[in-house]
Amino acid sequence: MNSIRLRLLLALLAMLATAAAVLGGVTYRNVLVQTEALFDYQLRQMALSLRDQGEIAPSQANALADGELDFVVQIWSVDGRSIYATRDHANLPARALLGLAEVNVNGQVWRTFSVATRDRVIQVAQPALIRKRLAADAALRSVLPLLFLAPVLALFGWWVVARSLAPLERVAAGVRQRDEHVLDPLPTGGLPDEVEPLVGALNALLVRLGESFDAQRAFVADAAHELRSPLTALTLQLRLLRRAPDEASREAALTALGAGIERSTRLVEQLLTLARSEPSAAAAPAVRLDLAEVVREALVDTVPYAVSRGSELELHAEEAVPLTGDRTALGVLARNLADNALRYSPPGAHVVVRVGQADGAPFLQVDDNGPGIPPEERSRVFDRFYRRESSDEGGSGLGLAIVDSIARRHHASVALSESPLGGLRATVRFGDSR
Repeated sequence: MNSIRLRLLLALLAMLATAAAVLGGVTYRNVLVQTEALFDYQLRQMALSLRDQGEIAPSQANALADGELDFVVQIWSVDGRSIYATRDHANLPARALLGLAEVNVNGQVWRTFSVATRDRVIQVAQPALIRKRLAADAALRSVLPLLFLAPVLALFGWWVVARSLAPLERVAAGVRQRDEHVLDPLPTGGLPDEVEPLVGALNALLVRLGESFDAQRAFVADAAHELRSPLTALTLQLRLLRRAPDEASREAALTALGAGIERSTRLVEQLLTLARSEPSAAAAPAVRLDLAEVVREALVDTVPYAVSRGSELELHAEEAVPLTGDRTALGVLARNLADNALRYSPPGAHVVVRVGQADGAPFLQVDDNGPGIPPEERSRVFDRFYRRESSDEGGSGLGLAIVDSIARRHHASVALSESPLGGLRATVRFGDSR
């Protein structure tokens, strides 16, 4: 039973039935007791009124002898002789017990009240069966309104449940109308306090989905635009190779074609790396690792490039730096920072990489003595495919975008500043590792 409506209705009906049963039972019992007390009061008052008036007048005797009355009046002399009875009956009580009493005569129970005067004893009796029947009828009449009220309350409960769940149905209908093309926020007006947080969370999810879809569309559009140029260049270089008139021209065309293929391959690899490093992408399981060791392993792949440019790559990572994260992604982050520092610095540059901890928080720092980046451009270099106009190095514009994406996945920040070496300093600060 997964329906909230059904569970609420059943719970309300169960509570209503229980309350009606308990209230009806208590009411029935109380009315029975009160009716019995009222009948005893009538017995007492009738007996006392006959005691106080002296002799019974003939007209009153005739009234008391009415066969429709449930009461039987008997009077005895002090010596036990019967001197008056409202009607003759073989099963009338033959003796009087002063006060209230129950007398069983041949299987019939009588409720009696007797009072004694100086010269006589007066008893007023009533069959107990009649008393109980009258009391039960009165008690049942008091409970009957509950029987008519219960269905009304049940219908009212159904209406309340339906009205209370209507906002959820509106929200569900609104969600069903959304798809990847329509991600408008759900309306929040008139929502109950319990539903409003759910709708707020759904709207936040819709916003994130919209941003993710927009980012994907922008990524695909940018990737298509960026791939068009190298592929066009490769096509032209292939045509030049086919038209080469001599071996020297063919060799030059082959060299240019190989360089173009290498650039295209690097671009595709970086596009795939960026796609995998997006915060919305499926993340690899985070493991406990040593950031210094990860950076050391990553820089091994960068050393040949540094040697080819005559540059010096220096690493300071004397002690272990514990961190929880994705080993592969962090290696890509370190490699991209070092590669950018080498690539955009002149040949023979000096690049220093430091790994350590400050106030318990791990950091990775890369300094170079290249031309640096003006402060007004530092925020833009993290955009995809952004290339500085003054740069002579033909890059894809994805290196720092990948760094920023990986850092955000690890809840880290990337800051660019002036380096003591004269170029650019890139600092990645991670959260507290303790």
